[in-house]
Order: sequence, then structure tokens, then C-alpha cells
Amino acid sequence: MKATGIVRRIDELGRIVIPKEIRRTLRIREGDSLEIFTDREGEIILKKYSPLGELSTFSADYAESLAASTGDIVCITDKEKVIAAAGNGKKNLLEKTISSQVQSAMEAREEILASAEEKRYRRVIAEQDEEYLFQAVCPILCEGDVVGSVILLTKDPKKKFGETEKMLARTAAGFLGRQMEQ
Repeated sequence: MKATGIVRRIDELGRIVIPKEIRRTLRIREGDSLEIFTDREGEIILKKYSPLGELSTFSADYAESLAASTGDIVCITDKEKVIAAAGNGKKNLLEKTISSQVQSAMEAREEILASAEEKRYRRVIAEQDEEYLFQAVCPILCEGDVVGSVILLTKDPKKKFGETEKMLARTAAGFLGRQMEQ
């Protein structure tokens, strides 16, 4: 753990202000949920809460199954990062921060089906160093709120994405959203 040198007092209602610099660095925005942990030494640990994180094992299994049946790269994200990835090249994506382009598309509830040459194409992760030829992106909705996305990708020039891949991403997103509601 790293000390910041910042000290804050707890107010009469038990609240504490997280400094703006730390919120900006950790990408914590107004309305974000934080999970609270304690340890034996009396430390309080705050961690950004990801509702999809609770389904991470299930999401990973689902991504593996979808990748095996399609031959594509499959990513499942929460609102910040890739929480599950499967297929050839998953190591370059797993646990990486998603791009602001994908975040904006999710928040707008936009479904994307695009090739790398199209204007609608979005970089998947912030530090993406490789291009995927086609992508299908669909937001995951839980009780009306966007909680993540399902992304199908391919580098195979022989495979052109169409409505089938878009429908697969939409189906996976719908299924995961319903699993979270239970």
C-alpha cells in the first residue's frame, strides 16, 4: 500500500472526502459505487465496485464457450476494464482498461458492428497496439443501467462480421444482464 500524505477528518455523519486528485487518478466519478473492506490491522480499503465482477468466473466460462464456438476473440467488460477474455490474443486484453470510445458507446447504449476501416470502429482498450479487422460491441444492461459490454473481435481477413456476430454479442449481453438481475 502506498501512502499519499493526505489526511482527512470524518464529519458528524461519518463521511470522508476522497481528494479530487485520487478520484481522477483512479477514475472514480460521482455516482460510482465503492466496496468497503477491512483487514486485521484496522485498515479500511475502498475498491471500485463492479457488479459484473461478481460474475467473473461465470463470464469467463461464457466467453470461453462463445470463443470456442465462433473462433473469435470474445471480451466481457464492466464499465472500466475487460473482466473476461477468450480466444487467440486474450492475454493482450484481459484486465486492461477499456478505451473512452467504448465507454462512450456503452453509455449511449450503442451497438457497433464495424470493420477497422469504418468510422464507427472503436479502439477496444486504451493502450491498444494491435488492430482487429472486425468488431461487434453490445452493452450489457441490468435493470435499465449499463454495467458493461460484450465485444467480439477478429483478426482473420477471411472472416467478415455481419448480423450474426452482432446478434451473438446482443444475445450474450442480454443473458449476462439477466444473470445479474437474479
